[in-house]
Amino acid sequence: MMAVSSAMTNAVSSAMTTATTAMTSGDIWLTIFLMGVATVFTRCLMFLLGSRVQLPVRLQHALRYAPAAALAAIVVPDLVLTGGPPVFAGLNAKVLAGAATVAFYLATRHLLATIIAGMAVFAGIRFLI
Repeated sequence: MMAVSSAMTNAVSSAMTTATTAMTSGDIWLTIFLMGVATVFTRCLMFLLGSRVQLPVRLQHALRYAPAAALAAIVVPDLVLTGGPPVFAGLNAKVLAGAATVAFYLATRHLLATIIAGMAVFAGIRFLI
């Protein structure tokens, strides 16, 4: 047991001394290039494979909700967080304008008009509060 502990300690200490050495400018440029290649590859993978890969129907159905889920993950925290604890009611202009915007969209189904109406309602509420 002592030999394993000693070996682990030596491995950790050698890794720590290796990790503290500075990267050269060549290492930095190589890292930037490889991260760029990885980014382009992962974003273009479905285009490169084309119709040779068919996603399962259930996965295709689930992926239709990804944009709405991503938008909700970005918008909802911005609506309820005001720099402190979440505020869902009262004089939170963002929540009130968000609710009015959702109601407007459900009534009209017009995206550009919804954006304009939402901003107008938000500006009006901020002016009144």
